[in-house]
Amino acid sequence: MVRIVLIRHAKSSWSDPEVQDIDRPLNRRGRLASTLIGAWLRDESVGLDHVWLSPAVRSAETFAHMNIESTHEPHAHNALYMADPNTILNILRSTPKSAKTAAIIGHQPGLSSFARKLADGSQTQAEGRAFSKFPTGAVALFECDVDTWPDVKFGKAKFVSFVTPKDLV
Repeated sequence: MVRIVLIRHAKSSWSDPEVQDIDRPLNRRGRLASTLIGAWLRDESVGLDHVWLSPAVRSAETFAHMNIESTHEPHAHNALYMADPNTILNILRSTPKSAKTAAIIGHQPGLSSFARKLADGSQTQAEGRAFSKFPTGAVALFECDVDTWPDVKFGKAKFVSFVTPKDLV
C-alpha cells in the first residue's frame, strides 16, 4: 500500500504587485497555516518519505514552515506549477520505489481535479470539500492498494482524510 498526501501551498503574499506569480512568498497567515498543517501531519503520524514541490516559492516555503522531515530531499518539479491531473499522476508515478508515502505540494485547480479523479468514487462530505475548493494550506490523504508507484491509477485510491488550517484553530 502507498499513501498520497496532497497539499495546496499556504496563503501567499500579494503585497508587491511587481512580483511574478511563481515568485510570490507566503504571507504571515500562510506561514502560520503551514506550521499548523505540519503539526497535524505529525499528530496523525503521517511521515513523508518523498515530497514533490511545485517550483513556486510559496510551495517550498509551505514545506519549510511545516517543519516536517522527509526520507528524501524535497524535489521541485517544474511541471507541477499549475499542473493538470494527468501531469500530477505521471510525476507521482516516478516517486522512488523506497517511498511508501509521497506528498505533492501544488496549486489549484489541479489538486482538486486530481483528488476527484484519484478517488474510488465514494464521496463523503470531507471529500466534497477537497474535490471542489481545496483551500490554501489544505491537506488530503489517500491510500492506494498497490505496491509500486507506477501502479497508481485514477479511480483506485481510498480517501482517508481532509483538513484545512481553519479546521485546526
